[in-house]
Amino acid sequence: MKELLRRLLTGAVYVILLLSAVFLSSDAFDFLFMVFGLACLYEYKRLVHLRGYYVFIAYLGLWWAYIYLIDDKILINVLMFLTIIVNLSLIYYLFSKKKKIYYNYEKFIAGLFYVGGGCIFLTMIPYKDNEFAKYLIMGIFILIWVNDSFAYVVGKTLGRTKLYPAVSPKKTIEGTLGGLVFTMGAAYIMAKYEDIVNPAQWVILAGVIVLTGSLGDLIESKLKRQAGVKDSGAILPGHGGMLDRLDSLIFAAPFAYLTLMLFSYVS
Repeated sequence: MKELLRRLLTGAVYVILLLSAVFLSSDAFDFLFMVFGLACLYEYKRLVHLRGYYVFIAYLGLWWAYIYLIDDKILINVLMFLTIIVNLSLIYYLFSKKKKIYYNYEKFIAGLFYVGGGCIFLTMIPYKDNEFAKYLIMGIFILIWVNDSFAYVVGKTLGRTKLYPAVSPKKTIEGTLGGLVFTMGAAYIMAKYEDIVNPAQWVILAGVIVLTGSLGDLIESKLKRQAGVKDSGAILPGHGGMLDRLDSLIFAAPFAYLTLMLFSYVS
């Protein structure tokens, strides 16, 4: 009971902080995810034993350049495809027999684009023509939360078939499919109240976020398993580390950005 209360209080503080930043101003949202990115990088660095602090400097330089200076489609697309390529290589790592990331340069590149690139694109998603679409980014957060919640509930009640026991023994195929169905339903309902993209596009976006977000969660689980730890950190009492909370979001972000770009939402 005490642990449940602690989880609920921590979750409430996290959601209030997120909502406050989104509805306060775009600058507050940008700053919050810059800080979240640093926290995630710190935890990632510890998980993979990345030496040195160059990854923080590289991330801050990349974040500042792409959030405040660069407005060129080609350069944004270059960063997006580099981030997606790194994420695809992490998907290969997830399903390979490779037990860990060995070389320091691989750890650096993976951290910079998987964590740093993910946070940058998560920050860039709400912007179109210098307008900040707060309801779009909130919709994406809600889709992730719906997926996490219903994957857990359906998995607990109906789960029988393990999804990937070598990496995450508790996750089930039934739970994953349940999360997908409820998330698509939530996307369709949201489309009736927020017409930034049309209902079909909301549902497609939900599918992309669930698929890639689930893979991001499994990748972080493998990193933790190889590091021999239960959580990436302890910054959020009852929830583990910041990377534990954002692993799905930051991995899905560049894929969501690409999807919205194909919808001609982002430019």
